[in-house]
Amino acid sequence: MDSRKIILLVGALIVAAITAFMARSLIVGSSAPQAVAAVAQQNTGPEVLVATKALPVGTILDATSIRYQPWPKEMVENVYFIKKPGFDPKSLAGTVVRNAITAGQPLTNGSLVKPGDSGFLAAALGPGMRAVTVPVQTQTSVAGFVFPGDRIDLILTQSVAGGGDGPPLKAAETIMRNLRVLATDQRTDNSTGEDGKTIVRTFSNVTVEATPKIAEQIAVAQTLGSLSLSLRSIADNSSELEQAIASGDVSMPDDPKAEKAMLTRIASAPSTGTSTMATGADVSRFQRRTVPGKAAATNSQGGATPASGGFPGAAVNTGPVVHIARGNAVTEVAVGGKK
Repeated sequence: MDSRKIILLVGALIVAAITAFMARSLIVGSSAPQAVAAVAQQNTGPEVLVATKALPVGTILDATSIRYQPWPKEMVENVYFIKKPGFDPKSLAGTVVRNAITAGQPLTNGSLVKPGDSGFLAAALGPGMRAVTVPVQTQTSVAGFVFPGDRIDLILTQSVAGGGDGPPLKAAETIMRNLRVLATDQRTDNSTGEDGKTIVRTFSNVTVEATPKIAEQIAVAQTLGSLSLSLRSIADNSSELEQAIASGDVSMPDDPKAEKAMLTRIASAPSTGTSTMATGADVSRFQRRTVPGKAAATNSQGGATPASGGFPGAAVNTGPVVHIARGNAVTEVAVGGKK
């Protein structure tokens, strides 16, 4: 091919490339201001309170649940919580979600129930759950450091006398796990002082959320001994769930949405049947490890007879006996008749 034609062809390609680049720059440069203007126009409305995460029915609001976000002016409703002087979002802490709110959705007056309103406690309960009150003392209630929204375990401490004359067995057992605290005494929110810090107060009753079966078990446990509260760490639910998945007790679905819903349901469900226990012997060598058995009874001849239950099917001799000696072996033989 002629060198002159080659030069012309290369020059045409360079001109075409420069033209395409300039056209692309003009297109991008003209659309960017429009997008910025559209975003700026959307954010010119007032700021309203929105949910920072999904809030199911019965969620107790705290400072991490809500935040202010600019909202288009033409879409603002009168029922929204609009940012204005004299209104503090902290005043909504302790309120309960009556209707489910998705992440980023504005909060409304009708979607919340405030403490003291009619039906507040019923709204705080999840579907199929019950509220049950447990009496506690200062030394058994984590010194007042349990607040509505926390999760606790219940520990039952009791003395088991058994059938013998020895000292009773002292035992403590974790009988319920992952119970959500609804109220302490009659308070359903956290009181704060002038400095904004939470005020710690002791209480004599705590109301927790439980299934109907667990509510029955708590009622029975109150008659067996004393109940103590054990405050759970936030990370406990995830670690226990990981152990259950690793052991094969829980199988996760393949659908990401179903998996997330399952994790949320498991993390919020109270549980029983995985109790742990400690006896007096675990604390002190002078305490028992088992329930005392029945003491041996004395027969009519002054000898000791086995305690009932010592040997299955063994009969207790109450009549006269004859001692038969065969060499060094002595055998007792019961004879008939009355004493």
